[in-house]
Amino acid sequence: MDDKGLSLKKTVWSQLDRKAGAIIELTIRQLRHRLSTWVVLSVGILLMLLLLAFYVDSVRDGFESIDNDGDAVDEDRDGYPLGQEIKYGHSDFDFSQYPGVGEYIPVGYIDSNDRIRTISGNYTWFGMGILNPTWINTNYTGNEWEPIINWQNELSMCPEGEAFVDWSWETYGSACIYGDSEYVFWGELKAYGSIEVPENRYLNWGFYTDSFYVEPDPISMYIDEDDIDWDGNFLQSSQGFDDDGDCIRKNWSDKSNYIDYSGEYNFDNDSNNNGIICDVKWTVDSEGNRIIEIYADSNVDEDPDDEKYLGESSHRTFIIGVGKMAFVILLGLFLPLFLALGLIRDETENGTLHYLLSKPIHRGEFIIYRLLGYLTVTGTYVMLLSLFMGIIASVLGPGDSIIRLKDIPIWLGIGFTTILVLCAYGALFNTLALISPKYGIYICISIGVWEFVMGILTIANPNWNISAISINHWALQIIDSIVLLTWPDTLQLQQMSQAFNLESGLDIFWKPPVHTLGTSNPLIAILVSFTMLFLFTISMLGVGQSIFKNREIM
Repeated sequence: MDDKGLSLKKTVWSQLDRKAGAIIELTIRQLRHRLSTWVVLSVGILLMLLLLAFYVDSVRDGFESIDNDGDAVDEDRDGYPLGQEIKYGHSDFDFSQYPGVGEYIPVGYIDSNDRIRTISGNYTWFGMGILNPTWINTNYTGNEWEPIINWQNELSMCPEGEAFVDWSWETYGSACIYGDSEYVFWGELKAYGSIEVPENRYLNWGFYTDSFYVEPDPISMYIDEDDIDWDGNFLQSSQGFDDDGDCIRKNWSDKSNYIDYSGEYNFDNDSNNNGIICDVKWTVDSEGNRIIEIYADSNVDEDPDDEKYLGESSHRTFIIGVGKMAFVILLGLFLPLFLALGLIRDETENGTLHYLLSKPIHRGEFIIYRLLGYLTVTGTYVMLLSLFMGIIASVLGPGDSIIRLKDIPIWLGIGFTTILVLCAYGALFNTLALISPKYGIYICISIGVWEFVMGILTIANPNWNISAISINHWALQIIDSIVLLTWPDTLQLQQMSQAFNLESGLDIFWKPPVHTLGTSNPLIAILVSFTMLFLFTISMLGVGQSIFKNREIM
């Protein structure tokens, strides 16, 4: 109580509230009646609507499943996908080789140095020689890329003279007519007869077992057929199993044991070197609660459900990308550049500052109240815009629920972080305008370019020390931390994308927070980043108050 019996609440604080309220209200009214305010706010809304349009378009198109491991192709167009051909040990570049086709059994050969150069019989022959046939299987044909001789084509006459003495037949996969019912050939054929093999030439012969019919597998069987297995147990590092049997290769042809999907030999079913065949090694952090690396064995979990993982990771990429680029970097820079730069300077130029400061108010308070008015306008705008984006994206996002409620904290965090940026830049730009009313805007634009570049560098790699001297760096660290708190499996999803070739863009826009003081705790990163932004804002306010307090008002 004072000497008149009035409580301090009705004297000191009520006067302070009235002064603060009056200046804040004046600032809001002035910003509301500026054309530049509405232009900047409208541009921000149009930017968000454009980003939403792109997102809606991508959601409408959906996420088409892709063949991550390449076993759904059918290069030779024989109706059998590569995955099925590999089970039988066949090539996907030879349409005569397919599941169920007769297997070639070699019987003998004549080498280039063998003394006996003539052989008779009913076989499948491969090599070079002079054929005197009793019977030729003219239905056994190939194409221009294969060694099989196509007897259905019209054969030409061989050159004059003795074969392989006066001339040599060098056309691979073909034959010519030589004398009476004889042929000179180089390639593969099925025939019954006698063959003379010239010196320094070779010939192999054998036969094919009977063919049997194998139903071609649908290509869809080899797309997303082996989804990622993860039971959520961080204590169990060995996860996943060979759902489709292409790692253990049970009941596969013996030939298939030597071929993998890349066409290379020496198949390895313990490629992650953990001593367990056909599994996925999940490495957790030092605290044992986050997946940081994933190593899969050959052909285990190699074909994730693309719609599930790409849909979720792409949705998160959209939110993080919009939060960082559109809100923090763009709105965070342009709103204070257009609205905070003239909070004091414009009053000086308009001649109203002298009138305002004639009231019983401290100059330092005046700066704070002006910034509070600016933050009331921009902060309300940012929060409403972030909630609008959050609701629309949450309704359109993947999932079985009508709205993704877990997305809302992310958008609120983006709005809150953007307000911190608006406060820091507002204090900085306002102080620069006080230091140099004439050239302050050019300095602010230069700083804006610097901050934009540092923001991009932080997104690319937050570990670069040079980016830590920018406001954007600390704000983006807060968003990364909020993402990890709201979606704890983000790092795991990012590692899945890298381990199983899912190009979602998540690793472009999101990185684990780095300022955790060695704890990997995102709450520590939020506290550190908030402290840095708070100290910067307070220091800028202090510098601005010191300059403004000693400046003569004309």
